[in-house]
Amino acid sequence: MSEQTHMINKDGKVELNQVDDVMNRMAPEQKDDILEQFETFKQYLKKRVALGESLGLNEEQLSMVAEKVAGMLSKNEEPRNREEKLLQELWNAANNEQQHALAHVLVKFVKN
Repeated sequence: MSEQTHMINKDGKVELNQVDDVMNRMAPEQKDDILEQFETFKQYLKKRVALGESLGLNEEQLSMVAEKVAGMLSKNEEPRNREEKLLQELWNAANNEQQHALAHVLVKFVKN
């Protein structure tokens, strides 16, 4: 795969503009499997956070990616359970600074 298809470039920098492309390449069935059950969603995020850490991403970089993903999910996906509904409502009620803080909380949440 070319560097343009990844969120992290060869210099280890996060390319937030690639998040949309990476998420859009996910098969609808895979997305449904991940989002259907909140516990599955948490485990998926936990694996992605661990992968990011293994690639050298710090908490701020992980949170920036989480913020971008959360924004996309909030705008483009219907919540499939009450936990996702609550997250969507919190996200939509928050301003940019609060959304950034919530992204940090989500990263910490899945790490525990």
